[in-house]
Amino acid sequence: MAKASWGHLSDPFYDKGPNDKGIGIQLAHSLARVGLGFLLAMMVAIPLGFLIGMSPLMRKAFDPFVQVLKPISPLAWMPLALYTLKDSDVSGIFVIFICSVWPMLINTAFGVSAVKREWLNVASTLEVNPIRKAFQVILPAAAPTILTGMRISMGIAWLVIVAAEMLVGGTGVGYFVWNEWNNLSLTNVIFAVLLIGVVGMLLDLMFAQLQKAVTYVE
Repeated sequence: MAKASWGHLSDPFYDKGPNDKGIGIQLAHSLARVGLGFLLAMMVAIPLGFLIGMSPLMRKAFDPFVQVLKPISPLAWMPLALYTLKDSDVSGIFVIFICSVWPMLINTAFGVSAVKREWLNVASTLEVNPIRKAFQVILPAAAPTILTGMRISMGIAWLVIVAAEMLVGGTGVGYFVWNEWNNLSLTNVIFAVLLIGVVGMLLDLMFAQLQKAVTYVE
């Protein structure tokens, strides 16, 4: 096990063809897919969550769609994505997007709707314009809850990309695990599983630190 780990870590970026790439290259592909899908989810979920959180009418309008789509397994979208998009990389990014958007959307809406009425009343008394109120009053107050949603989304995204890459192949740590299993190399599978766990832990710690930084303690 130690010998196999050292072999992967000593030269992580070698490239000897489609089915023989270093673990660094595989990891970079997975992180790139996760990062892009997560960024797209942020661009949709946070503004929409603000809108839902600030408007009871919008909450009632969007709630049925959220409740229907949220429980669907992200991997259930993969066949539709592959059929529609015709590209495994883009399909992987879409699956990350669809699994990341719901925790962020729900937590953002909850955080915005839970902002203290007193703070909003003060902003109204001072005649603060809506955009300034959103960025200087609502966003700082809701930030810890939004970061919680982002942290949950990142954890789910990292879980899903590994499973998605096993299905679609190509490059990535999920494909690496599946390929090594087909080669009956259990030590490499165990190494990859431990690496997936360490990377997931580091991603979670990063969001935990961000969450701590924006949390106001009275």
